[in-house]
Amino acid sequence: MNSLDLPGRPEDTRVVVAMSGGVDSSVVAGILQRQHYDVVGVTLQLYDHGAATHRAGSCCAGRDIDDARRVCETLGIPHYVLDYEARFREAVINPFAESYAAGETPIPCVSCNQTVKFADLLATARDLGADALATGHYIRSRANGDHRALYRPVDADRDQSYFLFATTQEQIDYLRFPLGGLSKPDVRKIAEEMGLSVATKQDSQDICFVPQGKYSDIIAKLRPEAANPGEIVHIDGRVLGHHEGILRYTIGQRRGIGVATGEPLFVVHLDAERARVVVGPREALATRKIYLRDTNWLGDGALNTVPEEGLDIFAKVRSTRPPRPATLFVRGKEVAVELADGESGVAPGQACVFYADDGADSRVLGGGFIERSERGAEAERMLSRLTEGPVRSVVA
Repeated sequence: MNSLDLPGRPEDTRVVVAMSGGVDSSVVAGILQRQHYDVVGVTLQLYDHGAATHRAGSCCAGRDIDDARRVCETLGIPHYVLDYEARFREAVINPFAESYAAGETPIPCVSCNQTVKFADLLATARDLGADALATGHYIRSRANGDHRALYRPVDADRDQSYFLFATTQEQIDYLRFPLGGLSKPDVRKIAEEMGLSVATKQDSQDICFVPQGKYSDIIAKLRPEAANPGEIVHIDGRVLGHHEGILRYTIGQRRGIGVATGEPLFVVHLDAERARVVVGPREALATRKIYLRDTNWLGDGALNTVPEEGLDIFAKVRSTRPPRPATLFVRGKEVAVELADGESGVAPGQACVFYADDGADSRVLGGGFIERSERGAEAERMLSRLTEGPVRSVVA
């Protein structure tokens, strides 16, 4: 076995490295090249949106491709650029816009990993005769019986497990994550020691294809109906004002709602069908139970073997929160998670990721996309009334 848990000597082991042009993937290539693996750098050109290709913090665009090429020249490894713009638009950008138009809060990074990087690029790596595909994600994997399992990384501040819950078992067995045992400062130090030009380069942003973070511009272009004006409605039925498109709002939003009533108001629901933004007090956001779709199970055994009384797990419904105690229920095709401490601002389209515990070395058990949430009885009753009947035309 070599350092990647693969049979054979590093010299006889080909590894494709997914290179975005950032410091993380560049260091992965450098580490493996130092260990004498047969390293091949591959960069996917995912979009070309003018300003986005030149701004700091983008990835897989013009400037970043040049950075990846320079790193490969420095390391003395081959580098290939593949045009995946059409595929990225089809698999990531269009579904992102559709999800927002439906009143959801999507996570394009998950879709990108799920389709373009860990499906299409993985297939390309196999075509190149590679024994593994390595990436710069901060997550760990190690042997678990006949397969491999995912674990949270050493650097909790860089933990990317939330964005990788949809990775399949077959993909996990082929993927390698050399940075899982390193901290970000360690990675930058290694980049400096290697003389890589990207050692101090700014990290990429979450939504890499959106110039200046103005996702509303892209959504309005691709799904104009999301920019249709509509009513801002209090959860009790009062019309408080009007908005210029639900795409400008997210569940849990407090600032910039556009109405003032003398009480703190939060966005509690987006009714895409009626173009309504429903607002209410903080307590209307309180959520105890969420229902999931497209669940990916990575635990031992099958998902349908979860006990009827539920399985104790830890769950994250936001990438920036630590895993919290929860119970997983599986009844037929319905998958639900009960949050022991509750949560506020849970939005459809976000992910709920499962962990074995809340430790630094916790195993990732999978996760799913949030279909809907179950709030308190009073909030559920009021929301049901709003979405089933006409709103009262009473301006506060």
